[in-house]
Amino acid sequence: MLARLVAAIAAMVVVVTASNILVLYPVDAALGPINLKDLLTWGAFTYPFAFLVTDLVNRYDGAARARFVVVCGFVVAVALSFYLSFNPLPWNAGGAPATTARIATASVTAFLIGQLLDISVFSRLRASRNWFLPPLAGSLFGSLLDTAIFFSIAFAPSFGFVDGIYGAQDGSLGFPAPFLSLGPDVPLWFSLAAGDFLVKFLAALLLLAPYRMLMGKLMPLPPLKVAA
Repeated sequence: MLARLVAAIAAMVVVVTASNILVLYPVDAALGPINLKDLLTWGAFTYPFAFLVTDLVNRYDGAARARFVVVCGFVVAVALSFYLSFNPLPWNAGGAPATTARIATASVTAFLIGQLLDISVFSRLRASRNWFLPPLAGSLFGSLLDTAIFFSIAFAPSFGFVDGIYGAQDGSLGFPAPFLSLGPDVPLWFSLAAGDFLVKFLAALLLLAPYRMLMGKLMPLPPLKVAA
C-alpha cells in the first residue's frame, strides 16, 4: 500500500514537472494544411497520465487516498516547478530557466483543481456497471477545467499581471492565429487550449487500455459498508 502511494506521488511529480517544461515547446510539424505549431505543445502528450494515476489510486485505494496523492504531488510539484522557473535544467547549466514562474503558477493551480474534480466525478460514478465510465468522465471533466485554468493563467493577456508579480516580461500569447490552424483568427492561447484539450480527449480514450489492464493487477479497496 505505502509503496503504491509513494510510486503514485512520484509519478505525479514527474508528469507535472515534465509538462511544465514541455508546454514551452510547440509541436513544430504540419499535418496536411494544419500547422500543429499553432495548436499543440508537447506538454499535451504528457499531462493526461496524471489522470490515469489519480483514477487508479481512486479505484484501488479510495477517494481519500487519491486526494492525499494529489495534494502530496501538488506540494512537491510546486517546489520543483518554481525552482525550475528560476534555474536551468542540470544538463543545460548555462541556459535559460526550464520554465517560467507564471507557467508554474498556472500549472499547479490547474493541476490541483482539475485532479480534485476528477476524483469527485470518478467517486460519484464508481458504482457504474460500465468500468470505463468513471475514469473517462472524470478525466474529461477534469481535463476541461484544467485546460481552461492553465491556458488562461499562463497565456491570456488578462493574466499578464502574473508575470509582473515575479518581475518578468509579459509572456501572454494574445496575438491572433487561425483557430486550430484552419478557422478564423483567434488569440493564439485560445487555439492552443483547444488543441490541448483535443489531445487530452483522445488520450483519455487511449489510456482506458492501460487502465483496464491494471484493473486486474492490483488489489482493490474493499467496498464500503452502508449502515442500515
